[in-house]
Amino acid sequence: MRLLLLGGTRFLGRHVAELALARGDEVTLFTRGRTNPGVLPRAEHLVGDRDGGLAPLAGRRWDAVVDTSGYVPRVVRQSARLLAGAVDRYVFVSSASVYADASEPGLHEGSPVDELSAPGSEDVQRDYGALKALCEREVEDALPGRATSVRAGLIVGPHDPTGRFTWWVARLHRGGEVLAPEPPDQPVQLVDVRDLAAWLLLLAEQGPAGTYNAMGPAEELTLAGLLDTVRAATRSDAQLVWVPEQVLADAGVGAWMDLPLWLAPTLEPAQAAFLAVDASRARAAGLRFRPLSDTARDTLAWLLESPPLGAGAPVEPPPGLTPERERAILDALER
Repeated sequence: MRLLLLGGTRFLGRHVAELALARGDEVTLFTRGRTNPGVLPRAEHLVGDRDGGLAPLAGRRWDAVVDTSGYVPRVVRQSARLLAGAVDRYVFVSSASVYADASEPGLHEGSPVDELSAPGSEDVQRDYGALKALCEREVEDALPGRATSVRAGLIVGPHDPTGRFTWWVARLHRGGEVLAPEPPDQPVQLVDVRDLAAWLLLLAEQGPAGTYNAMGPAEELTLAGLLDTVRAATRSDAQLVWVPEQVLADAGVGAWMDLPLWLAPTLEPAQAAFLAVDASRARAAGLRFRPLSDTARDTLAWLLESPPLGAGAPVEPPPGLTPERERAILDALER
């Protein structure tokens, strides 16, 4: 397959490119040339800008494009319209953050999506989900019947720039008493970046078109189950200390970033089911998952080669509690 990647030198795009090259595809990367410019030397590298700098793509032809770097509808419109006559399929990586209401489990591809906070907003931090939903529409409008939008959940594994799942792997590997946020039965979903990459290539090569929620595992997973699996996979001696939601809130601990994957479902009901989305359509279309224990071991192996342990990648502020803050909360709990 002749494959074009919009992006491709960082995390998901990098894994898609590596897998495509390994299986013998002809891979072209279109980037600004700023992130990891030395990686993937076997791929063709085109340097430009998605916003008004698409000239290097003009007059070319590929079998498919995988777009891992589209966030603003106006910008995505440019690439979608330019490539409509240059590719057979356009696979757009969207996000499960598109949904307007994540309070109840079972969100599906037909559930209502979020709307912009203000007409014409391009504030990706504030309107991330709404903008992604509009990007999906731009791709479908430009390539009707040939566009696939993949609403990915939490993507994890080696080279993860967010450090979210990575933080738990590092923390459990360090051992000792580990603060675990209640409730232990909170649903959790995630997808190994390599499993998602393999499926994106399948979609690019064979389809089908449409919209799909992409998160795993295939069976139900809870926060307690995830932490126990990671603890076992990293051969850790960690002892989980489950701390009530209200205690964490009183200590100023925020959901998701202060304690990754924790949604504080009782205190923040609007997001209680963000990690309980219906992904059955994607599984029926070929999305497959490796064991979570493999993901944890491989993430740890990457971390051990990328000091400092637990840093993950440059994210400001970095995810997770500092050791001092975690210890202070646990000490206060014991008093």
